[in-house]
Amino acid sequence: MTPDVSVIATSSLGDRSYLASDGRVAAVVDPQRDVDRILYLAGTKGVRITHVVETHLHNDYVSGGLQLARLTGARYLVAAADDVRFDREPVADGDTVAVSDALRLRAVATPGHTFHHLSYVLDEAAAGGWQPVGVFTGGSLLFGTTGRTDLLGRRHAHDLAHRQHASARRLADLLPDGTQVWPTHGFGSFCSASQADAPDSTIGRERRVNPVLRLAADDFVTETLAGLDAYPAYYAHMGAANAAGPAPVDLTPVARADAAELSHRLAAGQWVVDLRHRKAYAASHLAGTVALGLDGPMSTWLGWLIDWGAPLTLLAETPEQVADAQRELARIGIDRPAARATGAPDRWAARPEQLRRLPVADFPALAAARAGNPPAGLPAPDVVLDVRMTNEWTAGHLDDAVHVPLPELPNRLADVPAGTVWVHCGSGYRATAAASLLANAGREVVVIDDRFERAQTRPTGTDNRTEET
Repeated sequence: MTPDVSVIATSSLGDRSYLASDGRVAAVVDPQRDVDRILYLAGTKGVRITHVVETHLHNDYVSGGLQLARLTGARYLVAAADDVRFDREPVADGDTVAVSDALRLRAVATPGHTFHHLSYVLDEAAAGGWQPVGVFTGGSLLFGTTGRTDLLGRRHAHDLAHRQHASARRLADLLPDGTQVWPTHGFGSFCSASQADAPDSTIGRERRVNPVLRLAADDFVTETLAGLDAYPAYYAHMGAANAAGPAPVDLTPVARADAAELSHRLAAGQWVVDLRHRKAYAASHLAGTVALGLDGPMSTWLGWLIDWGAPLTLLAETPEQVADAQRELARIGIDRPAARATGAPDRWAARPEQLRRLPVADFPALAAARAGNPPAGLPAPDVVLDVRMTNEWTAGHLDDAVHVPLPELPNRLADVPAGTVWVHCGSGYRATAAASLLANAGREVVVIDDRFERAQTRPTGTDNRTEET
């Protein structure tokens, strides 16, 4: 029978885990930390998890592999060359692991994303012998791209990029065109050198479209390294946590905070994060809070911005939203928020004057304001602040804008010139987060909640003036 391969997507981090089964037993590849999702899926399919597989020690999330193996009694396959502090079944290039009479996994060394990265070919039993069905590529060969090569330090990036090129070529030479490609990264994860260009793929498709299989090694290395942007600061803690062996996740509710306690936490300079949609935040919020709505990649940006280990309080409309945030944060090792509060902003404020709003505009309003005709009720801009990443800025930006990427803003507030700030990103999510940080620092700010495509820009290095539309 053809094996059943199910995707367990974690869209907030841009990753995928997999459950591959023959209808009786299953192997799980690169599980996220909240393994209850995987246990539920296995239960609905009526299969028993017998193998848990890691392609590499992940940098963008805390793995659930060790806990899943302990809960199910599964064999836990981790690269023999990785230095870990827990019992596992060491695997090396060329090893073959029987999942059942119908399925097996073949380990293929594919260094590049990390030094000891392994891909796993999934073979099915056929009349003429074993036939490859697909390959779990982790952070090696992705859809139209590859995993980035600088996560172990810039000093290794060039060497690992060459290895990444050789690894992708090895997979392409080893496997037929019809072989499915099942990567872990590439769907929004900063572990990817660039973003996936398709929802699924095969070895044959990658031969046609992927730069790693179209470019010579030196050209691929040059292009890849030139395109790498910054990656989240919390990545520094993920590899160490995964090598040590993550503790079981605790998703039980945290303590409630009333208005007086919220005031105390804000006065102490602690992080209090409002998880509501940015439009609700702009309409009314508790002064001093930071806007990171659950409708966007909240955990990625919070993990990037917050001082690691700092106390964290979560605000949301419902307890279910807080629970969702806890789950997302646990995936990156922020295990236990200090407190939570639910409801509406007027319940969180000890005094009415603690409530604040943020003015909101779009790019046509910015164009009018810069032309001297600001819409009614909006202050004229003294500063236009762009908080997108460097690669986004380089691709095109507004004339006379100031560029401070969102992750740098908490430490670069003094670099934002004086006056009223109109802040934008690519859609409004990061701009609202940035506006909350600026307002907390006493700045007058307007959020541009709009798609950046609606602003006509000039590429970096040209002399043409920008005309916004």
